[in-house]
Amino acid sequence: MNYDRITSAFFLICVSLLIVSCASNPYKKINKEYEKNVKDVSAAYLEIPKTKEELNYDTLSITDEWVGTTNFSIRRPNFVIIHHTAQDSLEQTIRTFTLPRTQVSSHYVIAKDGTIVQMLNDYLRSWHAGRGKWGSVTDLNSVSIGIELDNNGFEPFPEAQIESLLILCKRLKWKYGIPTANFIGHSDIAPSRKVDPNRFFPWDQLAMEGYGFWYDVDEVFPVINPKDDQTSIPLENTDTLLKDSFDPIMALRIIGYDVSVPSNAIQSFKLHFVQGEEFSTELTELDLRILKNLYKKYL
Repeated sequence: MNYDRITSAFFLICVSLLIVSCASNPYKKINKEYEKNVKDVSAAYLEIPKTKEELNYDTLSITDEWVGTTNFSIRRPNFVIIHHTAQDSLEQTIRTFTLPRTQVSSHYVIAKDGTIVQMLNDYLRSWHAGRGKWGSVTDLNSVSIGIELDNNGFEPFPEAQIESLLILCKRLKWKYGIPTANFIGHSDIAPSRKVDPNRFFPWDQLAMEGYGFWYDVDEVFPVINPKDDQTSIPLENTDTLLKDSFDPIMALRIIGYDVSVPSNAIQSFKLHFVQGEEFSTELTELDLRILKNLYKKYL
């Protein structure tokens, strides 16, 4: 009888430990799959290219001789691209990024409470940018780190979430020497196709900390002090006045936007730097002042 009780108690303890173990790390299985995939990727780096002779002079072989140089290092990310998840929870996003059929991922996901979940080694190529272009770069996935913010796309970003984002950006900028100009949004690299992060995202706050550029408020919104003792003198001929040669489409291109469809580039620019409720394809006087002030920072 005592033996049966001991056996039953032992069985219950084992079951309890198993349940606790699973509950404490629900992603244990996917983490093992991650390790396996990393090993498969690493094998490609360890492979020694075969010469023509070793390949029996196959028609696709091009290497006459292999000599390994020791002067190399791993490629480093040079951009940070910020997204919103457009989903309802951190858990839903993690599930999406761990399902093979979705073919999407990101290096980091930041929850509303500021929790940072890392899902890929910084050096691995995440599938977050998709089709996009910034300047002359057409494969942003290969040169960038993706950061997803838990946000449905129509709501402001909590302070705790932005604080964690700033901490993460600081680490990435320091570790990889990422230029200030290269902290951008998904909508910047994919005009018309993407609108994240949404219009509530505090790009000005990030720029103050050194992650991305923002316009000079004092120059865009100058304070004018009229003087009563000064009067304007009409000009008889305006032919000698300097013409404004500013080209807004060229300025957008200098910043980095894909201007193959100018209206799309204008909308993405306004989503990032103007952040109104509606984004037309026309540049207003205010938009032009902002653009004139900004593009020089990217030269």
